[in-house]
Amino acid sequence: MREIWFALMATLCLGAASPALAQAPQPTPPAPAPAQSTPAPAPANPLAITADDRVLGRADAPITIIEYGSLTCPHCAAFAVEEMPKLMDKWITPGKVKLVFRPFPRDQVDLHVETVVLCAAPGRFYPFVDAYFASQEQWIAASDYKTALGRIALLGGMSKSTFDSCYDNKAIQDKLLGSAKTAREQLGVDSTPTFFINGKKFDGTPTVDGMEAVLNKLAGS
Repeated sequence: MREIWFALMATLCLGAASPALAQAPQPTPPAPAPAQSTPAPAPANPLAITADDRVLGRADAPITIIEYGSLTCPHCAAFAVEEMPKLMDKWITPGKVKLVFRPFPRDQVDLHVETVVLCAAPGRFYPFVDAYFASQEQWIAASDYKTALGRIALLGGMSKSTFDSCYDNKAIQDKLLGSAKTAREQLGVDSTPTFFINGKKFDGTPTVDGMEAVLNKLAGS
């Protein structure tokens, strides 16, 4: 406190002894720098694998296939039944490819069945997808498709109470609808199945033979 008092007294005395100095104009402070607008964050990569994705195959497989598919889509069912065994044998099981199936709801039936498969334990996701695709013609034509879906879920080891709570799970439905919206707006997905191979949309025939040229090139063979 004493040091502050002495400094104040010295300042007053200096001003009294030198009025010119005391009255000298103070330097004008520099003008503030113009405000910089914060750049908008770059949009997240919609094809990046997230915690919500279910990955089939080795996580370190060098080739990633992302499929946007609908469980009511007959072309998706044909790929699952006829092409997936070939893809598994030649590409996924050897560790060359990993597959991510992203449900793409097109209507309320899709939304319900896709909610059920995502609500299942992660390790049961692809078995349920396969089961619903394999029996698509039966449950999609049922007058009470909820009951038909429930019977298949029960055969897959899901209890009735779990199925009932999963069927209308709003949190999962919101994620599904959000994922579909992103796919439409950022990736141009407007039909199913739509495939992306290592980040590039595949426009060829949706068969393993149709994908061979792209897969072989990426695999270096």
